[in-house]
Amino acid sequence: MNQSGNKGKLPLICLLLGIITGAVFWPAVYHEFINYDDPDYVTANEMVKRGVTADGVAWAFTTGHAGNWHPVTWLSHMLDVSLYGLRPMGHHATNLLFHTANAILLLLLLRQMTGSVWRSATVAAFFALHPLHVESVAWVAERKDLLAAFFGLLTLMAYAAYAKSRVEGRGSK
Repeated sequence: MNQSGNKGKLPLICLLLGIITGAVFWPAVYHEFINYDDPDYVTANEMVKRGVTADGVAWAFTTGHAGNWHPVTWLSHMLDVSLYGLRPMGHHATNLLFHTANAILLLLLLRQMTGSVWRSATVAAFFALHPLHVESVAWVAERKDLLAAFFGLLTLMAYAAYAKSRVEGRGSK
């Protein structure tokens, strides 16, 4: 089938990829917090436990807590606490949503760069379902990995669009 015929199927493929990814990783939302890094990041972190506050936002941008400077991760955890309190299900569900979004973004990026729907979907499915991603989805403190992938994929999509516009702009002169 030609690629233009597949373009209309892209939303359906994205939906299917999201459903499959969610189904495979859904059991993770029932996990508790773990005692490895989750206390540093959420359960024993007094700034994060307050939820999103002005002091918390300032702290997120100025701290090197837990050996890292990652304000977006801290803000994400604070938002989770504001939304779900310290109930682990919500925190795990956020990780699952980010992982699912990352799989769909990868599909869209690869489609954008290659024009191939089915090959892009295959690669995105391998990414989404690969066992190496269990840690990032099931471990609340690994939110930083999911956020890095999310913003990295968005950046690559923006750059690919920019590069394509530059190439198309040269062809019309």
